[in-house]
Amino acid sequence: MANERKTENLVRDRLRKLGYFADGALRVEEQRSDNPKISKLLKNASKRGTGIGLPEFVITSADFPDLIIVIECKGSPQRHRSAKLDQYADYACDGALLYASFLSKAYNVIAIGVSGETDAECTISHFLHLENEHSFTEFAGDALLIFDDYVKLFQSSPEKFNHDYSGLLTYTQKLNANLHKLKVKESQRSLLLSGILISLKNQSFIASYSKQKTALQLTQSLVQTIVNELVDDGIDKDRIQSLKNAYSFISSHAILSRKKEDLVELIQEIDKEINSFMRTYEYFDTIGQFYIEFLRYANNDKGLGIVLTPPHITELFADLAGVDANSVVWDNCCGTGGFLISAMKRMVADCKGDTSKVKKLKESQLFGSEIQDDIYALAISNMILQGDGKSGISPNSCFEDAARIKEKKPNVGLLNPPYKSNADDPEELDFILNNLSALEVNGTCVAIVPISTVLASDGPGLILKQRLMKEHTVEAVMSMPEDLFHNSDVGVITCTLVVTAHKPHAAGKKTWLGYWRDDGFVKQKGKGRIDAHHKWQSIKDTWLAAFKNREVDGRTSVMVELAASNEWCAEAYITTDYSTLTENEFARELRKYLSYRIGEGV
Repeated sequence: MANERKTENLVRDRLRKLGYFADGALRVEEQRSDNPKISKLLKNASKRGTGIGLPEFVITSADFPDLIIVIECKGSPQRHRSAKLDQYADYACDGALLYASFLSKAYNVIAIGVSGETDAECTISHFLHLENEHSFTEFAGDALLIFDDYVKLFQSSPEKFNHDYSGLLTYTQKLNANLHKLKVKESQRSLLLSGILISLKNQSFIASYSKQKTALQLTQSLVQTIVNELVDDGIDKDRIQSLKNAYSFISSHAILSRKKEDLVELIQEIDKEINSFMRTYEYFDTIGQFYIEFLRYANNDKGLGIVLTPPHITELFADLAGVDANSVVWDNCCGTGGFLISAMKRMVADCKGDTSKVKKLKESQLFGSEIQDDIYALAISNMILQGDGKSGISPNSCFEDAARIKEKKPNVGLLNPPYKSNADDPEELDFILNNLSALEVNGTCVAIVPISTVLASDGPGLILKQRLMKEHTVEAVMSMPEDLFHNSDVGVITCTLVVTAHKPHAAGKKTWLGYWRDDGFVKQKGKGRIDAHHKWQSIKDTWLAAFKNREVDGRTSVMVELAASNEWCAEAYITTDYSTLTENEFARELRKYLSYRIGEGV
């Protein structure tokens, strides 16, 4: 008969060898915990539903008080886990997860099920149950680890990022409401946020801002600190004054300059809620996410065709383009800098710790153009907050910048151009051609545009498609999710183009067309469109593999020899299985099509 005590002894010995009992910051408790908070949570967590829960091991750390490890043991490997993980009293994993469900009301929990009496038959499974979440995920591997390794895995897990990102999105609404009460205009809210974050890089400001005697002195100190940080980060002198002008509203604002307590509280809250997120998750367009939220309440920017790209798509583009440490990247419509930040993230990772390479790429391998003053200021501040990279961002039109950028020899172009809203606006393909004009031969341009751009069969759109194929090679076109820009409150349906620069599209050349309509994201009230079910990483890996291998299945991807007058989208060529189509689905798609036709005026 299996002896559970032997399993407990085995776990205890392994924990001892891994240093759990020698580390003064760690506390390993068995059956019961002296921590009143833990005891209270386990008060009704009995595996048989009759009272107190008694895990075999509970591990906590003074250095990471929000993380807890709970271990449940069974002597027989046949009692490792049940099919549905709901036989709490009889299986190790089931019991560990029961305890985690109670402890997760106040902790992030790593639940570990261990079974077997000997090293040879020992079976170990890990699960991660995040604080205040209703579900868990498989986690780590099949061996016990040192505590620091658990912390690293936890902090880098997609589950934790999604959890924290969801919290950030929730906070955007609170911050937006707060700034509304303070009468800060929608167009100024992102600038105020970015200015505060820049100032929080300055230790003197951190130590003194709450001690300023008046609100006016605080706002003046805030603006001056922003300017000082911009100067220290090497921004050209001729740009400093225009950036100072962009932030000057802070010191003249009717409420901010009179209510010190409100401004101090705002700075403290931003430090806690946003700065901590940015310290944990480097190379993420946090400023852009708040701009998207604020944009939903402002009518003026929508008329300018501004649609900021979701972070998971900017990262996807860096992967599609094969960005590495040697890439030189240009985004000729850089907005808040999302594509450049995602490219930087991939480039830094490829440096593998070589700080000299990292310094070089941030100083001379990232370039952007942004003509709108306020958004240019956001891009500069965003790149500063990511640790440089701002020196390559220009406040000029990309059509003025192309010749200068060409001298930098970029080999990657990433962009989401302004979407045409007036008859005299440039076409989206004009921006793609502009980007390609600056790239090196064989450089890669990845762009996301309204799908109407690639459907054009006459007029200016056809002429631009003809020019694109005459000068460059259209490698791939992917149809993107229909609600991709839901968070920006924009209903445009888009596609992604991958183009090789300065290699004319050869006769007989086939283009890969992908149907990428489902990225796993769902819409949730108050949070917008998020990866609630943690599907994105798997979907992304599948998409990238299909693209790189030019996989063809006839239903989600095809290879087609295209002409400029053709429709450049997978839907025109893939085979549809109508046997599974329901009447409701047909009606829904028909409504979408009619809406598209009306929106396009056709």
